[in-house]
Amino acid sequence: MNNNMLFEKAVIFAAKAHDGQSRKGDGAPYIIHPFMVATILREQQCSEQTIIAGLLHDTVEDSDITIEDIKQTFGSEIASIVAACTEADKSMPWEERKQRALDSIRHASTEAKYVVCADKLHNLRAMSAAYEAMGDTLWSRFNRGYEQQKWYTREMLTSLFFGLDQDAIKPMFLEYEKLAKEFYSL
Repeated sequence: MNNNMLFEKAVIFAAKAHDGQSRKGDGAPYIIHPFMVATILREQQCSEQTIIAGLLHDTVEDSDITIEDIKQTFGSEIASIVAACTEADKSMPWEERKQRALDSIRHASTEAKYVVCADKLHNLRAMSAAYEAMGDTLWSRFNRGYEQQKWYTREMLTSLFFGLDQDAIKPMFLEYEKLAKEFYSL
């Protein structure tokens, strides 16, 4: 299967997985987010496998899709990247889940760091736009408020940059860092 066909298959797969879901910050159809993550990865000239993993990055967390489903449908490499980007059991307390995610990303592959960076960059762009429209009421849409989100973002920056070769740092990392510092006054 060529890359365009595989990408189209991933679009359909992600759209079905996220059908009926909406974003916390602005209520937009959820599929926009993974599509934008894939777009950022494409703009950063990441591999096709990384772009597809970006499109699929939330399917395991937010639907009944499993890593094994992704492995069978898209192969081991894409499944491995998605697995590295998938948070632990959502029934766990927020702080514990986020700390596990930070620890996982700290030692993740470069490709997984690319997907997570694109994910966090798109989230922060959307949050920034929503904050402009809503002000502090934005924080009521999240499991934790401003201070906890600030902590998580600061720690995520540290985890993303940890162990990353200088030549692997794509412009999106610097944009995420800049936007995070501006948005959260880091």
